[in-house]
Amino acid sequence: MNELSPALPAPALSATSNVSAAKPTQEEAEEAIRTLIRLAGDDPTREGLRDTPSRVFRSYQEMFAGYATDPVALLERTFEEVEGYDEIVLLRDIRIESHCEHHMVPIIGRAHIAYVPRNRVVGISKLARVADAYARRLQIQERLTVQIAETIDQVLKPQGVAVVIEAGHQCMSTRGVHKSGVSMVTSRMTGCFRDNATTRRELLSLIANRAPGALEG
Repeated sequence: MNELSPALPAPALSATSNVSAAKPTQEEAEEAIRTLIRLAGDDPTREGLRDTPSRVFRSYQEMFAGYATDPVALLERTFEEVEGYDEIVLLRDIRIESHCEHHMVPIIGRAHIAYVPRNRVVGISKLARVADAYARRLQIQERLTVQIAETIDQVLKPQGVAVVIEAGHQCMSTRGVHKSGVSMVTSRMTGCFRDNATTRRELLSLIANRAPGALEG
């Protein structure tokens, strides 16, 4: 597996990015969607498309819910009764659903999130929720990888954090170069995962040795 460590700055730990306070109303958003339907060459008033603007509006609320989620708050509750556990904690094959900020088409893949605790651990579902909080925004995969890793690192302060994301980008499979079956791999390593080659190899081995059918569903 390729190891990439994007040289991007650490993200600000806030609920949202720089989002304008003047969000459009539902009515304004639906009118914009009707405009796009006309741009595509169809009639937004015909029966099959009449309710499409409201459906798209609701789907956008779901797909981009990450802007209203504070990833830091998700990690606030931790557990210190770990009986001295200080080995790798890995949550593997987390489904990632995001959207390319350049063409607003889906990025679909899997994230593998690991950390080595120092003196506290967090509920594993919180790791998946942090990934979702950042994925459900307009993204590029490199930044998404960094944001997940740096947030976990800064809040939990473990011995190290590793995030590896494998994803397919529909901006290159359904348009442009039309190359299907291509996946992009990015990684971000901090602490012991970056500094200790043995720990890094152990992690990559754990990720690679999936049980049969682990990626199905």
